[in-house]
Amino acid sequence: MAEQHARKIAPAQGKLGVLCVGLGAVATTFIAGVENIRRGSARPIGSITQMGTIRLGKRTDKRSPLIRDFVSLASLDDLVFGAWDPIPDDAYTAALRAGVLDRHEHLEPISAFLKGIKPMPAVFDQSYVKRLEGKHVKPGSSKRELAEALRKDIKQFKTKQKCDRLVMVWCASTEIFISPGPAHWTLEAFEKAIDANDPMVAPSMLYAYAAIMEGVPFANGAPNLTCDFPAMEQLAKSKAVPIGGKDFKTGQTMVKTVLAPMFKARMLGVAGWYSTNILGNRDGEVLDDPESFKTKEESKLGVLEYILQPQLYPELYGKMYHKVRINYYPPRGDNKEGWDNIDIYGWLGYPMQIKVDFLCRDSILAAPLVLDLALFFDLSQRAGLSGIQEWLSFYFKSPQTAPGLYPEHDLFIQQIKLKNTLRYLMGEKQVTHLDPEYYQDA
Repeated sequence: MAEQHARKIAPAQGKLGVLCVGLGAVATTFIAGVENIRRGSARPIGSITQMGTIRLGKRTDKRSPLIRDFVSLASLDDLVFGAWDPIPDDAYTAALRAGVLDRHEHLEPISAFLKGIKPMPAVFDQSYVKRLEGKHVKPGSSKRELAEALRKDIKQFKTKQKCDRLVMVWCASTEIFISPGPAHWTLEAFEKAIDANDPMVAPSMLYAYAAIMEGVPFANGAPNLTCDFPAMEQLAKSKAVPIGGKDFKTGQTMVKTVLAPMFKARMLGVAGWYSTNILGNRDGEVLDDPESFKTKEESKLGVLEYILQPQLYPELYGKMYHKVRINYYPPRGDNKEGWDNIDIYGWLGYPMQIKVDFLCRDSILAAPLVLDLALFFDLSQRAGLSGIQEWLSFYFKSPQTAPGLYPEHDLFIQQIKLKNTLRYLMGEKQVTHLDPEYYQDA
């Protein structure tokens, strides 16, 4: 095998500013969690960057360092937080309102810190998120003016907080469904659309545009189109900025990306897969609107299609019925419940069923993803990996890919892609899991 060479990676020195679009349940759970971890009162459970290990070389070499010791990642002590939100509540008030974390154990001890994080006025248009109202919004008569205001915010935050580098993560609500059109094909067309106040330019796109123009990596944690179109990809490459998404892979979809590969690996048929959710947080309220739900539905429905590949296995998956439902149920708050009924069949076509009832905490699952994405997107920037970061598909329901590539949804293939990319960056051999290296005589 050819000799491996480590990629040149700029050191993770100085402060890393993490700008969250949205200061709701996910963002406040992330920020409060990091601060509790920094003070030694909690552990970073769920974070691959903080608790995950990576095998290097053969199993017999017994080299499995922590990922954070293997690659150059920003220290948690160097993270600085900022946010935009259409509601003016500071992070402490927003966290109380979200009701995710225990007030006395995880919020009161750091209340002064959280109260110091006040959101900047948001670029917000209710026509894109119909179930939310916000008064803490930027004035501006044009989308170009709003984009420039975001760029100004980014510059001022970096200067005021004395940050060396920045990353931006979309932690806000799901926008209405937008199909890519002529305004999205080229950068020239997109910038003309901004200047023309084209409704095809959603607020999330303005955040992504502003971030890329300022050289800030952008990770999209919602199923919005945002940066998943040719014009934004072109801009990211030209500015040497990492981008990626879409939609944090947290509860029900995470389970699907584990179970579906099992069925395909064993050549078991799937007749139907019915999924429904109840949740009561701001996300649930937003998704109660049919137009926002369609955006989420597209993200969730594509998972099984790509994993099971019915075009290759028509006898097993060609007639599968797949249905997804999300229901807003206020009493449940952030504690989402996902039910799955899966009708499978095996040898000689005999039917079987699997039922899953996942009582998850949506923001608890999402918060460590925000942390990992912030650190890994910063690593990508310092390693010169610009454009789409498909190696981070592990974190997304609907991974962004280069034109012509289908997205890889299998959680375990995604994990291999992630770890092999880290090995590649550091000049280590890829792990192939071949047996001959152990059983053949030298």
